[in-house]
Amino acid sequence: MNSLQSLRELIERLPERLLAISADRADQKPAPNSWSKKEELGHLLDSAANNYQRIVRAQLEDKPAMPNYDGDAWIALQRYQQRDWKLLIELWQALNRQLLAAAEATPAEAWTRTLTIGDSQPLTLQFVFDDYIEHMLNHLRHIGVQVEDLAPAKAATR
Repeated sequence: MNSLQSLRELIERLPERLLAISADRADQKPAPNSWSKKEELGHLLDSAANNYQRIVRAQLEDKPAMPNYDGDAWIALQRYQQRDWKLLIELWQALNRQLLAAAEATPAEAWTRTLTIGDSQPLTLQFVFDDYIEHMLNHLRHIGVQVEDLAPAKAATR
């Protein structure tokens, strides 16, 4: 499975898996300074929003310099802990549908375009997209969702 196919599968199959986690469990923090499952899913919302920008801007600008973002600050600002679990899941699905549409519309030659994020070295758009999927999968595993059947093959790319 490649990264695009993996994202398609996640969009279709993950909401049911997340909904299997009760709202009470999603609220619980494993430690006072740790993210709850709600906050961790909120972080994935922020990641989707940032990576959507990266996909689009890497195609419209020559070597765009994209900012890093402070995950803890974004989570605190948006108060994911106080938000409805089901609505966060729906928003995750909608944001990733938008990101997928942008990725699917990307011409083959654009995947080698480069951008920087924070003070990174130039990164190809393909690397950024693949890294986004892996980052998401890692957080979903941490949340406690089974995703191995939805993960791209390690050697595969787009």
